[in-house]
Amino acid sequence: MTTTRWDAWYAGRPVLVVGGLGFIGANLSRRLVSIGSACTIVTPARAAHDAEAAALESAGARIIEADVRDAAAMREAVSGQQAVFNLSGRSGAVRSMEDPLTDLDVNCRGNLVLLEALREMSPAAKIVFPGSRLQYGRPSSLPVHEDDPLDPLCVHAVHKIAVESYLNIYARLYGMRSTVLRITNPYGPGQPAGRRSYGIVNYMIHLALEDRALTIFGDGRQVRDYVYVDDLVDAMMAAGATRETDGRAYNVGSGVGTPLVEMARAIVARAGRGRLEFQPWPALAERIETGDFIADVGRLHADAGWAPVTVLADGLGRTIDACRVHARA
Repeated sequence: MTTTRWDAWYAGRPVLVVGGLGFIGANLSRRLVSIGSACTIVTPARAAHDAEAAALESAGARIIEADVRDAAAMREAVSGQQAVFNLSGRSGAVRSMEDPLTDLDVNCRGNLVLLEALREMSPAAKIVFPGSRLQYGRPSSLPVHEDDPLDPLCVHAVHKIAVESYLNIYARLYGMRSTVLRITNPYGPGQPAGRRSYGIVNYMIHLALEDRALTIFGDGRQVRDYVYVDDLVDAMMAAGATRETDGRAYNVGSGVGTPLVEMARAIVARAGRGRLEFQPWPALAERIETGDFIADVGRLHADAGWAPVTVLADGLGRTIDACRVHARA
């Protein structure tokens, strides 16, 4: 595990990771525990991640099983914390359109419950919230800068924008500190094999290793910006540790665009298994497809010194190797 310039800030500090046993959350939690943070993890369903929870507990983490919408549990969880990463909630553009009310309840009400708990119990804590590239909708030019218009095409992206507004309001009225990271397409070790609604890179890796078809909608030429999870964790830690990022939103990606079909071919080549299968776009997915996306990641570098370091070929190789090891365990 790499050492970064921000690790020293977290050593010995109380840090809360809500959703800390999910794909991104578990990677962040492991990093925090490894550098000696006093890490508390909130998970809505410990049994779904029991091995990960046990390993983190044995390394010194505290686990709380609770839903982010549980006000009493959130007051207990945030008490005394100095940094809070809220990685809870539902993801997936299509899923948010198929079930918009649940997306609203979990992603908006859940964040308000957490903010109210922080306002009451730990108003000085720094909050880091994961936004999404989907907030920009279909960009008119590339790369996309943080000051470009927000024009969401799905309910999930609308709710991400709403939470940004909540954070701004709580900053103005109560002085609460926060940073938003608008994340591109994260991938890397640790995502469950059955996750389909998001995390397309990891899902395709699992399909390839099972020697199954990797489904490509349309011609697969849509360009995406894929960010390796270690780089994303570094960005989150940079945001949480620096005052220069207070009250600002940042793109977090690799800054490099790759056609989806080329990413899929690279997975098949590296895995030595799997095949590509082209299919027509499903109607709903086609209507909310955002087109090409590449992030301008210069702002977070300027304010906090963060930059992505993992090229796609290396990240795919590490992820495939980790999945193979996990499958044999």
